[in-house]
Amino acid sequence: MELRSGRRLTSLPPRNKSSPSNIDIGQDEDMISTLPDHLLLGILERLHLREALRIGAASTRWRHLPHQLSHLELGVDQFHGATPVEIMDAFTGAVRRLLSVSPPPCPACSRAIKTLVLRFYMLDPLQLSSISGGVEDVVSRRETRWLPVFIFTAVSTTDDTTQLLAKMGQAERFMSFSRACPVAFRWLTRLTLENLAFGEDDVAGLIKACDKLKHLILKSCRLVDHHSALKIDTPCSGLQELRFIDFACTCIELISVPKLREIWCWSWPCESPPVHFGHVPQLLEVNLGSRAGVWQAPFALSECLSATNLSRLYLNFGCEMIWIQPEHPKHLTTIFRNLTEVYLYYIFPECDLNWTMFLVEAAPALLNFTLLRNQHPCVKPSAHSAQKTNMLWEPSKDWKHLNLKLLVMAGFEEEDKVTNYLRLFMERAVGLKRIELRGKHPCDKCNAMDLELESTRSLVDKASRYRIKERLTHEFSLSVKITIC
Repeated sequence: MELRSGRRLTSLPPRNKSSPSNIDIGQDEDMISTLPDHLLLGILERLHLREALRIGAASTRWRHLPHQLSHLELGVDQFHGATPVEIMDAFTGAVRRLLSVSPPPCPACSRAIKTLVLRFYMLDPLQLSSISGGVEDVVSRRETRWLPVFIFTAVSTTDDTTQLLAKMGQAERFMSFSRACPVAFRWLTRLTLENLAFGEDDVAGLIKACDKLKHLILKSCRLVDHHSALKIDTPCSGLQELRFIDFACTCIELISVPKLREIWCWSWPCESPPVHFGHVPQLLEVNLGSRAGVWQAPFALSECLSATNLSRLYLNFGCEMIWIQPEHPKHLTTIFRNLTEVYLYYIFPECDLNWTMFLVEAAPALLNFTLLRNQHPCVKPSAHSAQKTNMLWEPSKDWKHLNLKLLVMAGFEEEDKVTNYLRLFMERAVGLKRIELRGKHPCDKCNAMDLELESTRSLVDKASRYRIKERLTHEFSLSVKITIC
């Protein structure tokens, strides 16, 4: 019996018949099967679902137990079939068997599903209706706490017009599905969608219809009219996380999302900035990442961010043009007043680093600052990438940062440039306690190209980091600990 952790659970040896026991053990039963139901359920819930169902089908003692599991994860990846339709047939059948409450397999099978995770294709409306019926049976007990749903759609064509029509058709089918099953959608806590072309009000309407929705992830989606803005005005929603990955529109306007705590916006094809923040008083984390295209220009963070309780900021430049514009820290101080962590990923190698100090200067409460520069030979620039330009910035005269404690730099190879940057940083961040100098993050594709070259380069880079440490140790107090990782 294989657990999800990879370990195997074997049956215990039969108990000696001469030993005293109040349990009636049949000749064909092992010791595990004599355990009470709640312990057997604890075992089943640590197994892959397919294994749990197989055990239930093979043993009369265990047969009713899969119908009492309180945590279920059902995905099309767990079923076999020659086509997506066949896979969905098997998936839908399992949903009917495991989620239906009428009739129960036995009188003892009453249970409440606390967690239900579903991953499926959006194909036949009858299949979707059957799935929603099973979900409604589950949530009717009003004890479900976590209900994530991942809906997969495929768009195989590369022709823009045909692709748009396909995404529009998928979105229309999905919205019809959501309207036909209001009870099931009302209980969703997490929803992941891909390859859909929404109407102007579809996304906001979907959020409003899903009363318990906390997390919404949209991948490779768009508005039908991608020259318009996606406006989200949902003042009564409990939405806490939004992720837009390759979402095509002119801009995402968060007019009112009062419970929002985290937003991701990656690979936006629109002109910058990709998102504007309105009433988001609980926003804690902003994660922006994209490889800038030739049609995009750098923008000031103050153009899109509003005064928030922001505490974590992630910016990923994909080793291409830096798409934010350095600005005077006073324009950001109100916005960054609670910012404690900043992560800048994939700064292109030729770029100067001093410009990053404007973020440090604008965030008086900042504690941790991380810079990552990894450029792998396996990653090729796009023909549509924006031209890289160096960023120049000088921090304000006599400015000092009192609270920053940790600086992490990873993947930086230019010894003099790194030394000069660290020297400036240590002069200005007077409360700094630790610096971590890390090597490049390993890449399987690059290593496969030339393992010997990568190994040699890694040793050279590490030696360079030690030399940087020695130079700075001679210049500054040892109160700042420099760690080579």
